[in-house]
Formats: sequence, structure tokens, C-alpha cells
Amino acid sequence: MLSHTDLKKGVMIIINNQPYEVLEATPQRYAQRKLMIQTKLKNLVTGNVISQTVHQGENFEEAEISKIRTKFLYTHPDRKSSISNGASKDRFFFCEEQNPANRFDLTKEQIGEAFKYLKPNTILDALVFQGKVINVLLPIKIQLKVTEAPPGVKGDRAQAGTKTVTLETGVQINVPLFVEQDDIIELNTETGEYMRRVE
Repeated sequence: MLSHTDLKKGVMIIINNQPYEVLEATPQRYAQRKLMIQTKLKNLVTGNVISQTVHQGENFEEAEISKIRTKFLYTHPDRKSSISNGASKDRFFFCEEQNPANRFDLTKEQIGEAFKYLKPNTILDALVFQGKVINVLLPIKIQLKVTEAPPGVKGDRAQAGTKTVTLETGVQINVPLFVEQDDIIELNTETGEYMRRVE
């Protein structure tokens, strides 16, 4: 069991039979009160993020999560649900890297911001909880091709030396003015920021 002092970023715990990852854990003490931990937790099954105050004496079961190497295959829009309730329920299909016959799919809600950086054949880790794949983890650095880039205008001071380009997955990011169409760039998937142009 994990106590309130064990809650640190990256620790995975079980709440109401669901696995959660600790995104933030900030100790707080008010006057003579006992120590409390203000946490931000991500449900690894649904992708929902919640805030929860943890008090001294509360204990949590550690979530046993294993990882398997996975390959992203393709996205398939669920037209029925988008017509019925107006919400997009795109499904993202993956297979085990070493066993392509073992396939699974996840929703956009489950994988969160990761969908912006997924292109076919991307290799990443899948999280397995109680024998079932519940989510995927992108590598921190990923390389994508620039498909649309306006010309960089050096005199444009309002843009502080950057411009917005579109990448092969459809995501738009700010890059330095020298980046051009068909360049391969490396970006940080945690922040969504440009890192470098790949030579």
C-alpha cells in the first residue's frame, strides 16, 4: 500500500477499481493541521483528469501496470455516434509490434492529446492493466513531416521569429522562420513544442 507521502508524479494508484496516474502532487499544511497532498490524477482508462486532496493516513493500492511495444495502424471515425449525438468518437487501432494479429483500439478520449502526433507505423508503449490494454504512451520526442508552411518573412516582428506550420498528422505548431514544407522536424509530445529540424 502507498501512503499520502508516496504520491509523486508518475506513480500509478487504484481508486474505485480504476487505475490513475499522479500528474501533480503538492504538499500543503494549514496552521496546526496535518499535512495534506493536493493531487491532480489522470484516469488511465477514460483519460479524465481529476483534482483530489489526500489527507494524512489515507492509503492507496499501487496499480500494477505492464507495458508492451505497440504499433499504431490507423484511425477510423465512428460515423454512427457522431451522427446520433454530434460527438466525435474516432477510434485508433493498434497492434502488438511482435504479434500483429493481436489488435486493439482506443478512443480519442482515452488517448488524449496523443492523437495529434500519431501517424501510421509509429512505435509506442501500450499500458496493460488486469490483462487489458487501457492506453498508450507516446515517446517524448517524435519526428513528423511539415506538409504546409507559409514563407518566413524576416521583417514580421509580431511573430517573434516564428510561423505556424501544419504537420503530416494535421496538427499545427509554431516553428522558426527557416522551417519549410517537406522538412522533418522533431517536437516534444509533452509540451507540443518544436525542438529541432532533422537534417
